[in-house]
Amino acid sequence: MNVKTKLCDRLRPLLLGALFLGTLAHAQVQQLDKVVAIVDNDVIMQSQLDQRMQEVRQTIAKRGGGEPPIEELQKQVLDRLILENLQLQIGDRSGIRVTDEELNGAMGTIAQRNNMSLDQFRAALAHDGLSYDGARDQVRREMIISRVRQRRVAERIQVSEQEVKNFLASDSGKAQLSQEYHLANILIPTPEGANSAQIQAAGNQAMGLYQQLREGADFAQLATARSASDNALEGGDMGWRKAAQLPPPFDQMLATMKPGDVTQPVRTPGGFILIKLVEARGGQAEMRDEVHVRHILIKPSEIRSPAETERLINSLYSRIKDGEDFATLAKSFSEDPGSALNGGDLNWIDPQSLVPEFREMMAQTPVDTVSKPFQTQFGWHILEVLGRRATDATEQAREQQALNVLRNRKYDEELQTWLRQIRDEAYVEIKQ
Repeated sequence: MNVKTKLCDRLRPLLLGALFLGTLAHAQVQQLDKVVAIVDNDVIMQSQLDQRMQEVRQTIAKRGGGEPPIEELQKQVLDRLILENLQLQIGDRSGIRVTDEELNGAMGTIAQRNNMSLDQFRAALAHDGLSYDGARDQVRREMIISRVRQRRVAERIQVSEQEVKNFLASDSGKAQLSQEYHLANILIPTPEGANSAQIQAAGNQAMGLYQQLREGADFAQLATARSASDNALEGGDMGWRKAAQLPPPFDQMLATMKPGDVTQPVRTPGGFILIKLVEARGGQAEMRDEVHVRHILIKPSEIRSPAETERLINSLYSRIKDGEDFATLAKSFSEDPGSALNGGDLNWIDPQSLVPEFREMMAQTPVDTVSKPFQTQFGWHILEVLGRRATDATEQAREQQALNVLRNRKYDEELQTWLRQIRDEAYVEIKQ
């Protein structure tokens, strides 16, 4: 396994590299690096561009697609570095920081996803020519950019309950929530306030790409070379999406497409977009396990010590085993106000909503059986399992899916608008 490649795939490396100086025999300093772009109050160095170019070319080679002309690829990579630099500067001005504890946790998670311990991960990075400190810095920058986008874009997006209901009631919502699509895209942008000539030029460019694709051109290669979308260097890969997350009319177009098909260019507020359907999945019902359970809760208090609490729960357990009615004892003794008046009945409940100790004891207890007393953070319990079932939770899942679809749709549109805005408002001077 190439850990370096995996890390790049997961995290999109950011702004690696610095100014390197070499010392001659007579202490003469010779500059080996140069500035390739001035970006507001910062610069991008040739070493950073070279490092990213190498990583992008490795990703393209791993993907198996053809590599676009080096000049086009370098322009795309530099544009990406400029946008990343601008977002990092925004994060710095906003006081966004990533603590060592958060960073260590992120590195541990990455190691686990690669099925390694942290020491093994360090060794694997070194084997692939990537320093652990460099990887940490890469992860830190990606986390900062994510938080910048959360503040500037995601927090402004609101989806009302009525929007969710309207979406679920719509023909598009009913049709599209049953299936999920793996997509890729190419965006040919139009400037804000574009005139008819600029719109026509962008449309002609998009149609030219569409014709190349019909003649067998590689979609990922064209996306990497020509797309202005944020995912261009990933070959335009958008991951798995619901059709309804896309601007109309793509949601309807996908219903008639087969894997491998590409839409004709469609004009959107940001420009002309082509979408490729890579694969599709989904359509199954969402089933959830539920347990019908009742319990008695006894809690320590100022007038009842922990030892007395344990003795009382053991006494109640003995009385139930001797034949006394569970519900009657729950009404008299249970200190769970939400269930005591119902004889301790919690009704049908999702085990995942319960604390681990209660969930584990419930899983170990057969139907129509009373558990031994056990302790959780709330006190001492006895529980009885009354039944188990698998229930169709498709409707609840559909509501959550609809909320996610609407939020993601708004986020994708807002993110592209915001990225274009910060790029237009920034001072950028290309030195090449």
